[in-house]
Amino acid sequence: MKLCIFDEDRIGLIDGETVIDVTSALDELAPLRYPLPRQDRLISHLSELKTPIETASQSGARKPLSDVRLHPPVANPGKLVAAPVNYTKHLQEAREQEEIHQNNAAQVRVIQEVGLFLKATSSLIGASDAVAVRFPERRTDHELELAVIIGRTADRVKAEQALDHVAAYAIGLDMTVRGSEERSMRKSIDTYSVLGPWLVTADEINDSGNLDMELSVDGMVRQKANTRDLVLSIPELIEMASSFYTLHPGDVIYTGTPEGVGPVTPGNSIDAWIEGIGSMSIQVS
Repeated sequence: MKLCIFDEDRIGLIDGETVIDVTSALDELAPLRYPLPRQDRLISHLSELKTPIETASQSGARKPLSDVRLHPPVANPGKLVAAPVNYTKHLQEAREQEEIHQNNAAQVRVIQEVGLFLKATSSLIGASDAVAVRFPERRTDHELELAVIIGRTADRVKAEQALDHVAAYAIGLDMTVRGSEERSMRKSIDTYSVLGPWLVTADEINDSGNLDMELSVDGMVRQKANTRDLVLSIPELIEMASSFYTLHPGDVIYTGTPEGVGPVTPGNSIDAWIEGIGSMSIQVS
């Protein structure tokens, strides 16, 4: 299934160029009282909601995809986990370009040494939102990434069982302002975490370790790669992350960006595509 959150927080099933409103399927969920759980309820109940969603799609209102506003497909992620320098060629360009390494190439270490980092959930936006450049006097870069959405609680999970904990996949943009601050600060600016345009359930992706991806800015291709080039695979990333902190349903892992990162400025349009998921166009303001 391809599921989205659209307009006034409606749940939609993507059917070609149409969105079917299946929000009524959420009636299957029991009401909540304070304190609320530390997870996204749609994601945590995704498997049991499959049949109600299919039933709701038979009579749900339809809208052209072009007429709806797409929000992040995960409404309440507990955390956004991100993988730095997880493609070898990106590691090379980060070490070679002074604008990226900020006169400190030695600090650009391999992912096995530096580990992962967290991005603030307040930085999350969807496909219909715009990236708002916070510091126009500094360089802001695009970074295309496959995003993994956790579906089951994962605590110290081994790589061999890791994919059993994945609910879905989406396109991620890990926007970055260059500077000397810690990664988590420079990448947690409002609107600097893009997730969309929808989520694709894991059963629809035959091999997440072999997906083509491409990003262009104003029609010029800048990033083109395949997830088989990841330094740490998706199962290995889940193992690393869950060895330090428990992953909950709705948590998102940004798996790393390939070579070709580059600056964007207000007025640019970013087009991102990942095989098996789809494409989205993000404006920069």
